[in-house]
Amino acid sequence: MKPFITAIRAAVVFLILCGLIYPLVTTGFAQVLFAHQANGSLVERNGEVIGSELLAQQFTSVAYFHPRASAANFDPRASAATNAAVASDSFIEVLEKTVQGIEEENPDVKGNVPADLVTTSGSGFDPDLSPEAAKAQIPRIAAATGLDEGTLNDLVDEHIQSRQIGVFGEERVNVLELNLALSDLQQ
Repeated sequence: MKPFITAIRAAVVFLILCGLIYPLVTTGFAQVLFAHQANGSLVERNGEVIGSELLAQQFTSVAYFHPRASAANFDPRASAATNAAVASDSFIEVLEKTVQGIEEENPDVKGNVPADLVTTSGSGFDPDLSPEAAKAQIPRIAAATGLDEGTLNDLVDEHIQSRQIGVFGEERVNVLELNLALSDLQQ
């Protein structure tokens, strides 16, 4: 009977330590040290939350930069990547259709479409594009907005984020932040 009581006590102690104290302490530290990130890296405009730096949003207007394709149709409740094998006929068919759509919308990239404009990310919600993929959309946006291509190119250059800690990842551009800056330019 004594080992049973000891096991129950240990379970209660570890339940309190690991299930209550540890989560409260780490949440407290996160709120104090990294409040913006701990709360979802939300982006606000005029006091209203309009998105997150961490999740892609769908932009369909020709006057805005478009993000990567989303296997989950930009629904954050359905985070998923496609499970299609790259050698499968269905994957190739979808890829060809996507490339055709990108080329129709952005004629200047015909035959040279950046891969991240036609492929989905692992999560389906990658908020970033390569600088090349953002710049490939400049002629379409310039035609739709009347803004100078040089101005749009400078805008993309201003929003390029370098590798994390100078080592991890690739240079990238956050599409939501870029589109917010584009909106500011048009006002």
